[in-house]
Amino acid sequence: MKIGIIGAGSIGGTLTRRFRQVGHDVYVANAHGPASLAELAAETGAQAVTVEEAARAGDVVVVTIPESKIPSLPRDLFAQTPVGVAVVDTGNYYPRQRDGRIEGIEAGLPESCWVAEQLHRPVIKAFNTIYAAHLLTLGKPPGTPGRIALPVAGDDPAAKAVVMRLVDEIGFDPVDAGGLDESWRQQPGSPVYTEDFDAAGVRAALAKASPERTEEWRATAKSPGTYVAPA
Repeated sequence: MKIGIIGAGSIGGTLTRRFRQVGHDVYVANAHGPASLAELAAETGAQAVTVEEAARAGDVVVVTIPESKIPSLPRDLFAQTPVGVAVVDTGNYYPRQRDGRIEGIEAGLPESCWVAEQLHRPVIKAFNTIYAAHLLTLGKPPGTPGRIALPVAGDDPAAKAVVMRLVDEIGFDPVDAGGLDESWRQQPGSPVYTEDFDAAGVRAALAKASPERTEEWRATAKSPGTYVAPA
């Protein structure tokens, strides 16, 4: 499978490594241009490309950049990306630590619904509930007792199936988390977030989730601060 990855931070770099390890062709991009990704490309065998090239890379495109940077992507980024290509959003809204206030999300729009609006493209929400280090090292073969599960939300059954297959290939049990409008169940502050549950645990946690964003995950008048000193 050909996979474009837009963003080469902790999650983007990890997915580049894991997808390459299971044999996929990866085309990775960031805001600084292909030359800045030479080391990652040499390590993994991925191809360093432009953001536009990653968006047209093939079967799946993963967008994994800070939420506040989403509006800075080219407005027509996916205009030439075929309808059948699954676009994955791994993002999380960190208003106090990094992103500052995003009005649509603060008003109650699930994070990935807001992302889909900015990208002018339906998305699948995945890979946002696990620490990057765990994503890199804790994958296990199918059937392993206690295998960590990851929720996957989205409205396109075919695109969701492709993403769930990728989750399984890199060592995790995929759990169908419903439509994109239900993706608040896996946002920061939800019971499933960063907990490394197995499939039964993920389903139970998703069922317990509340649509109300907790104060810890809402912007303040001073936002953003830093990860060390949220504001």
